[in-house]
Amino acid sequence: MKSDLFSSENMVKPATAPGMTLQNTKSIKYAVNGEMHARQGSMVAFRGDLQFERKGQGLGGMLKRAVTGEGLPLMAVRGQGEAWFAHEAANCFIVEMEQGDVLTINGRNVLCFDATLSYEIKTVKGAGMTGGGIFNSVFSGYGKLGLMCEGHPIVIPVTAQQPVCVDTDAVVGWSSQLATSLHRSQSFGSMIRGGSGEAVQLRLDGEGFVIVRPSELKPEKASAN
Repeated sequence: MKSDLFSSENMVKPATAPGMTLQNTKSIKYAVNGEMHARQGSMVAFRGDLQFERKGQGLGGMLKRAVTGEGLPLMAVRGQGEAWFAHEAANCFIVEMEQGDVLTINGRNVLCFDATLSYEIKTVKGAGMTGGGIFNSVFSGYGKLGLMCEGHPIVIPVTAQQPVCVDTDAVVGWSSQLATSLHRSQSFGSMIRGGSGEAVQLRLDGEGFVIVRPSELKPEKASAN
């Protein structure tokens, strides 16, 4: 049988070491030797002796997710084998974290991560009760974090001289040492007249970076979280 479908770029190659690698721009391959964590429902294929178990967020995490519609619904994957993860053909990226690194990520952008990483769901300071991400997942420790993003992400440096304001529906994550607050870019009079649809943003101050996606969250997906 002959087809471009069977080209080398599409064919799976045997894993040479445990852990995650990019299968292609739309999926992540994980050679499991022990335990790893992934977004519930994101596994598209696996082979070997693997077990998948729903992982709870703890009472605090469950309450926050119920209030906000956000959060990080996880499953633990245990055993030995290979698994492939993807979500709605979103672009995938791998972040290698070292001791001392701390990264804040919107739960909807997390695909999978090493069990050596720690995470907790925290309130975004200064954001109040507005926007799509008042609770985000904060990752720390040593290991790899697999992220997904609709479209190609935009990484914007943040400096003390140049703070950055981002739409809460478009933000993917930011370096956790940044200070967060709300920024109003619209006058009261403009809001009364109907406004521009861009009334309030998340402002980031300090030294670091912020990651945004090239579109706002679609209403139908926002309601599905």
